[in-house]
Amino acid sequence: MPGDGGGGGRGESGEAALLNLRGLQEPDLLAALAVTDARNAQRIARELSALWDRSGSPAMDLLLRRGRDALERGEADVALEHLTALTDHAPGFARGWSERARVFAATGRFGPAAADLERALALNPQDYDAIFALGQMWEFFENPEKAHAAYGRAKAIHPHHEEVTKALDRLSDAVLGEPL
Repeated sequence: MPGDGGGGGRGESGEAALLNLRGLQEPDLLAALAVTDARNAQRIARELSALWDRSGSPAMDLLLRRGRDALERGEADVALEHLTALTDHAPGFARGWSERARVFAATGRFGPAAADLERALALNPQDYDAIFALGQMWEFFENPEKAHAAYGRAKAIHPHHEEVTKALDRLSDAVLGEPL
């Protein structure tokens, strides 16, 4: 497995060994995420998130941080200003679009949220959190089939994503029918 450093087996306690993630690039992290255990999946997800949070520009990274901070303080308009500046100045930065979608969704503006998620996923189709957010929107609009499909796509990338697993469990009977 990528990054296992030869020690990808199980330890004496039966727990999976921690993967060596040092120096792994996005394709290797994604490949490892798809096949690893839950503990390593959390670590890999953090690495991917940190990677996807870097725009390549300190100024753009600052706009991302300020937008997130404003949203956490409940200042959606301020968050939207920062994130719109980010998407204007760094239109190729997927995380800017997905974060702005989050603000739009939080304020009930689902049309712009969907458009921003579409843009984010065009730039980074492996962003399981953006795919999950798309599933949440489909679920909100009472389209369980499309929501389930989005959640399934996110789970294929990140099999240990707890919220995705809960969403799939919640929708399975409605979409797949009740088990006999």
